[in-house]
Amino acid sequence: MDTKLTLKLEQTVIEKAKDYAKEHKTSLSKLIENYLQKVTSDHNKQEYITPLVKSLSGIIQYTADTNTKESYKEFIINKYS
Repeated sequence: MDTKLTLKLEQTVIEKAKDYAKEHKTSLSKLIENYLQKVTSDHNKQEYITPLVKSLSGIIQYTADTNTKESYKEFIINKYS
């Protein structure tokens, strides 16, 4: 069942969204509905990754045959040497 929803947005945002919807041959209502479905779906929920963890991402480069424990050991030795 469709239900009416009133939103209060900046005029420039509304104009850009209308242009985007028109370019993609859809309505603004459908565009917003699709967005809300996407952000509220269970399969899109991810664990929160802290900025510290993000900053550590990619420290060790490895391939399938890389010994990750040995690589990490070498990284720590080099870091604190």
